[in-house]
Amino acid sequence: MLRSELIDKLHDENPHLTRNDMERVVAVVLESVTQTLERGARVELRGFGAFSVRHRKARAGRNPRTGEDVFVPEKHVPFFRTGKDLRESIDASKDK
Repeated sequence: MLRSELIDKLHDENPHLTRNDMERVVAVVLESVTQTLERGARVELRGFGAFSVRHRKARAGRNPRTGEDVFVPEKHVPFFRTGKDLRESIDASKDK
């Protein structure tokens, strides 16, 4: 689902709010998640999943095109772990 599709779906379900209101709601939620992750904190949405930041150490890598060894610096990357309800829902839908 694209961001615009999410906004459209929310707008369809809440006709008393304008499309601009829905765009603002989605932007605020996503910005809040982003800012929380930037601080290194965890964001948990019960039944959906949890976002966190993981640290990856510096390492030696390999350029797949040339085979040359390259240095990959340490970095922090976002990580998402699905919630139990979401996992079970997806699993049940695949059994049908």
